[in-house]
Amino acid sequence: MPDHPITDDATLQETIGRLKSAPRLALDTEFMRERTYFAELALVQLADHDAIYLIDPLAELTLTHLGSIFKIAGQTKVLHAARQDIEVLLPLTDTPIAPVLDTQVAAALLGFAPQIGYGDLVRQELGVVLEKTQTRTDWTKRPLSAAQLEYAADDVRWLLPLASKLEEKLNALGRSHWLQQDMAKLTDPTLYRVDPTHAWQRLKGSESLPIPEQQRLRQLAAWRETRAAQRNLPRGWVMTDDVLRVIARAAPLTLNALNALNLMSEASAQKLSDDLLATLALAKDWPLEGIHQRADLKPSAEERARAQRLSECVRAKATELTLSPEVLATSRDLKRIARGDAVDQVLEGWRLEVLGATLRGI
Repeated sequence: MPDHPITDDATLQETIGRLKSAPRLALDTEFMRERTYFAELALVQLADHDAIYLIDPLAELTLTHLGSIFKIAGQTKVLHAARQDIEVLLPLTDTPIAPVLDTQVAAALLGFAPQIGYGDLVRQELGVVLEKTQTRTDWTKRPLSAAQLEYAADDVRWLLPLASKLEEKLNALGRSHWLQQDMAKLTDPTLYRVDPTHAWQRLKGSESLPIPEQQRLRQLAAWRETRAAQRNLPRGWVMTDDVLRVIARAAPLTLNALNALNLMSEASAQKLSDDLLATLALAKDWPLEGIHQRADLKPSAEERARAQRLSECVRAKATELTLSPEVLATSRDLKRIARGDAVDQVLEGWRLEVLGATLRGI
């Protein structure tokens, strides 16, 4: 393991030269996001079959050089729970890293828990117990301690042998194409495109609200998303989800009505009132595209019964394949099908191959 991270361009360029010929690279990042909207990249860990490299993006490095590491054509990057790392590196790469192999996804396709952690997977598959003392460390503080460096190095030390073992098992089960399809989705640029008008869909239960309330919540969430990005603040620091929901439900028309909700200090209400009230006023004029339109808000008895039958079918197939049911189809997928959406519109790829014929008949 290196005694210290790479902090100068000369060493970085030398490292890039070494890594260009590697068919695969293990990759991980450390970043901080607790106090910002945009993640602050604090450390990049790389490993080939010969060595581990820790790169300090907070040093005076030419970041375009660092970005070039991830653009080596045909070189697979092996990560665990890759989506956040890919997103954090987008300012350096412009487009999502590809090709990639996510060991968490690969493990889920073998029957492991869908969100299994790297340490647990390494222990179960390779028999190695990793130290977990640095999980809450501040990676932006310098200098990094020996314990931090060791922890960071461990995050990539076992990725390549782990990936190889998981791939062998997937191949033996005839599921390699499952992983390939899921990895193609992971490198789709639209997955990382932030559209403020879609931010409301992350709020749990939003689709079951009355249509006018959905419209107001959509506008308020878009306003919060834009404001958080402009100020580089966490969404919850601008306004919490619960406050958004209450305002969307109450639909205040005046500053007095907003104050009467007792959601924030009068000073904050005064400061935000013009934006909030204008946002609410515009909500009804926005198109209904994406809004869940229903005459009745609760699923009918027939829909509930169908959703139950769909769920039982998915659980049975999951048991047969030794998978977690949510790997085959999420509860949201099944709710859509129960409402009447075509199975072929909800599922795709290998999941449609596995479940399509059965679910169409329910």
